Amino acid sequence: MAAFRLCALLCWLSLTAVAQPHAGSGKPSDTLDKEFHRQRREVLRQQLPPRSVAVLFASPVRNRANDVDYYYHPDPDFYYLTGYTEPNSVLLLFQSPQNVGGKQVQELLFVQPHDEMHELWNGKRLGVEGAAKELGIATRANTDFAGFKLDTASLQHILIKALPHDVRDDASDQADLYSLVEQFKSKVKYPTDFDATRGMLYGIVRAQGLAQADGVTAYVQEAMQQQPHLREDRHLQGYLQAKDMRARTKAVAAIPAMKLDAFSLDQLLDEMREVKTEAELKLLRKAISMSAIGQVEVMKAMKPGMSEMEVQGIHEYVFKKYGAQHVGYPSIVGAGSNGCVLHYISSAKPAIPGQELVLMDVGAEYLGYTADVTRTIPANGKFTAEQKAIYELVLKAQEAGFKECKVGNSFQAPHQAAQEVIADGLVKLGIIKNRAEAQPYFPHGTSHYLGLDVHDRGSYGPFKGNTVITVEPGIYIPEGSPCDKKWWGIGVRIEDDILITEKGWENLSKLAPRTVAEIEKTMAQPSALDGFVLPKLD
Repeated sequence: MAAFRLCALLCWLSLTAVAQPHAGSGKPSDTLDKEFHRQRREVLRQQLPPRSVAVLFASPVRNRANDVDYYYHPDPDFYYLTGYTEPNSVLLLFQSPQNVGGKQVQELLFVQPHDEMHELWNGKRLGVEGAAKELGIATRANTDFAGFKLDTASLQHILIKALPHDVRDDASDQADLYSLVEQFKSKVKYPTDFDATRGMLYGIVRAQGLAQADGVTAYVQEAMQQQPHLREDRHLQGYLQAKDMRARTKAVAAIPAMKLDAFSLDQLLDEMREVKTEAELKLLRKAISMSAIGQVEVMKAMKPGMSEMEVQGIHEYVFKKYGAQHVGYPSIVGAGSNGCVLHYISSAKPAIPGQELVLMDVGAEYLGYTADVTRTIPANGKFTAEQKAIYELVLKAQEAGFKECKVGNSFQAPHQAAQEVIADGLVKLGIIKNRAEAQPYFPHGTSHYLGLDVHDRGSYGPFKGNTVITVEPGIYIPEGSPCDKKWWGIGVRIEDDILITEKGWENLSKLAPRTVAEIEKTMAQPSALDGFVLPKLD
């Protein structure tokens, strides 16, 4: 480093500038306000056990290559509770007031202080005073965290998520995330052999080991399969070996209570984030609508010979045109057999033949909230007989799934309904001989929660009001499948974002055409991009 020249330093700063957030540059009017985040903190605090603190860290800055970082994305839980979007920060949320510097506080946020050089290159920071004012929370500089005394002796429970790992250590910054995590470990005497999975299993057994014995037993056994060292744990083995309620009660009582709790905070956040507030639903509706309109515009613009990357680009241009800051996940645009790869993200096909289907699983992220909408269309605007048969079978399965989106129904109900339809349909089409052979052609689940994450937090219990889920059955028939070749290369997924309420369900992505007739009619319409022609490159 001694020979690191000034020009190299300036080059590095200019490259990393694109990778960092630009706080203070103005926000859309529908950004969640500080009262939303304050209420979320208060709801969580009310559920914390006595004499406890919840500790959350910001997400790491991730390196892309050499000295260039990825654009920073805040940890969804951290954002949900604070509204803070910068890195290198820690939130302490106390169940009861604590004396900090002569003041009684129940929450404390450590943030990046102002830094003239960094802000010149990377954009304004909120700083300590700015964060306190904009976020409505007691705030200190993250440089103060090392000297902050966390009174662990008075705390019975320290609730954490899995601590950030694989974090780069910037030796020049004593308040980067790496340092903050190490300082926290020192404060709580974090055991060098602490096993977050073991702690989570202990928590599950203590909380649910009697009421839901069958499910907990299966979960513990699966964890032991994946992590063999857990098989030697005498407490978990004692629980598994208990054969009746009396023995099981004794085994649960023997599970040690751990001050460091790596289970309860995740469970509480699952329950909270599953049910959306009206403010959250407003943002989700916007993200989903712009994603659905993107599908419409691609349908109109689609022509044989276009590349998968170009199709992806049109979707993402529409998102940006509407003000989406990001995509919610890497866009999936797969033509022909590529559509049979569930998470195909390379968009590598340079020219899509007219006879192929194009599966497009894309979602805009707007102010942190993510859409997830899939449509499958014929490149030349007309479905073949085989493509139509598979498409309409998937559509029928989706309709069956919609009907199960009711408060109180099992989370698995839409999937079970879709499975029934697809298995029966594949038999009738002669693609399989019996229903048991359907799974390879429909290998994924039908639903997941949607929100700040594309696969959002939730309890996966019976449906509650004001939850948003996907309903996304699919059929995938790769080349070489054991069926008539006429079906090969057909991959169809139809995915909509469904709001479940006490009154029923609502398709939030209904702006995107779903039926064969609607898709073909839309694809026959002119596109605003028809005259957009770029010069040829050598």
